[in-house]
Amino acid sequence: MKSAKNILQPENQPLKTAVLVLDESNTLSFAAAVDPMRAANRLAGRGAFDWDYVTATSEPAMLTSGLSVPGIPLARLQSCELLIVIAGFQLARHATPSLLAGLRRLAAGGATIAGIDGGPWLMAEAGLLDGHPATTHWEDLDNFANRFPGVQCRNDRFTLSDGRMTSGGATPAIEMMLHIISSRHGGGFASRVAGLFLYDGPAAPTRPQSRLGNSKHSSLTARANALMEAALDDPKPLSEIADELGTSTRSLQQQFRLRLNTTPQDHYLQLRLAEARRLVTDTDLPIMEVALATGFASQSSFARAFRLAHSTSARELRQLSMTSAEGPKLVAETPTLKPAPLSQRQSGPLPRYSSGSY
Repeated sequence: MKSAKNILQPENQPLKTAVLVLDESNTLSFAAAVDPMRAANRLAGRGAFDWDYVTATSEPAMLTSGLSVPGIPLARLQSCELLIVIAGFQLARHATPSLLAGLRRLAAGGATIAGIDGGPWLMAEAGLLDGHPATTHWEDLDNFANRFPGVQCRNDRFTLSDGRMTSGGATPAIEMMLHIISSRHGGGFASRVAGLFLYDGPAAPTRPQSRLGNSKHSSLTARANALMEAALDDPKPLSEIADELGTSTRSLQQQFRLRLNTTPQDHYLQLRLAEARRLVTDTDLPIMEVALATGFASQSSFARAFRLAHSTSARELRQLSMTSAEGPKLVAETPTLKPAPLSQRQSGPLPRYSSGSY
């Protein structure tokens, strides 16, 4: 087994990359991997990246938006320096012996393996993340940690280790790609690539994921948010959160008002109700158990808060999500993405049900 080449060092040669796209992948995750490479090639005026699209079989991959991505079958991919695995839903169906063997074969050949969204699950299922730090989407972190105890599960936006990279979703994937670009071509060049997308968010991989996705957090409100997310089933009093953070309740209130235009109490409630919505649409937990799992002592108080936040009842929303999941699939007249030549580019069971949540 060859050691993975360190792709995170200055290098002028194109990075030979394979983008493995699986059915039911999110279009934004796909674009987050590919567009930074295209933009880097355009700015550099040469091939900073040389990539091919790869699919699990000879059939094109169908994204959740209906876009079809044809590519080289994984079994025919001989080698690459970086393999990016993009997956979204139906992970149990994708985790076939042939796909997992293909991932192991390329890793054994010295390729760095990177997973986006559902990709880390398939990497872990192939045994490629044992002993490595890894992350996945915040919805699935607990299940991920329970299923793969040999993996150092982290609530980071993306992780880096020897020959392995993982990203929790589409936006962190952009940050991960910018990190690769910065390592190979310098921070100034990476900033120019980021500027093409009007992206100015922090790219530190250890920045924690946030369920409400608010980029205006200060250090204090971000740490408070993390404490809240860790205790959705048994909400902590605001005074206890302030004590743990070494600040006063008044200062915490001021920071939430200043940065997020809300109160800590309302922010906490919105976190709980966002989790309640996910449990209603993505699981079959009884409604009362959903209420308890999100810190509501009675079903009546849960019902009032849920309807106020989501303009419908939990039961109505579950019925609607079940109906949507059973609806017809888009099978014809879908647009196709065709790989362009490099010169043109320069310009438990696994989670994630088919209904999805984002």
